[in-house]
Amino acid sequence: MGRFHVKKQDTFIDMTPMSDVMVLLLTFFMLTATFTKEEPVKVNVPGSVSEIKIPESNLLTIFINPEGKVFMNMDNPNGQKAMAEKLIEQKKLSLTDAQLKAFSEVPTFGTPFNTIAGWVDTEASKRNKLLTESAEAGIPCDSLNNELKDWVSAAREANGENMRIAIKADKSTPYSTIKNVMNSLRAIDEPRYNLITTLKGGEDK
Repeated sequence: MGRFHVKKQDTFIDMTPMSDVMVLLLTFFMLTATFTKEEPVKVNVPGSVSEIKIPESNLLTIFINPEGKVFMNMDNPNGQKAMAEKLIEQKKLSLTDAQLKAFSEVPTFGTPFNTIAGWVDTEASKRNKLLTESAEAGIPCDSLNNELKDWVSAAREANGENMRIAIKADKSTPYSTIKNVMNSLRAIDEPRYNLITTLKGGEDK
């Protein structure tokens, strides 16, 4: 009696549909991902129980380091460029077109008006070191020289009423400096802003 032979089945699997799905997913995540700007000024924010989320767009952030020096950034290059252009129109800032373009792309800035051009011309790898180590670093915001008000006013004028303001201060920053920043905002009729803290056991809020 002849042996029964089982017909072999073709085990080939067409992977084309799976490859198409993977490419579509990868494209989706690349287009929808938001990239956080590098923060050369490291700030260890205090903890809180607040769960209010900070907006991710059209945001002006004011950083205050442990020594009480003030720095800023906008969440997008176009907004930062528009802010600087307003100050150039007001004759408070002097930048060439090339310097303006470079300024729009820096992640964080914070020097007096009269040193901004020289700071922008510095090699990119050395700018952060100047912000953290130079004695001249920091945006003036005292009663005798308050350039912070000019920056915030220009940002508001350039980016509209929907722009949000956030203050990110180190937990060891002297309260007097934080008070100066808040008083500066009130002086230009900017009483609404967010204080960035860390949700205990979570992320920045």
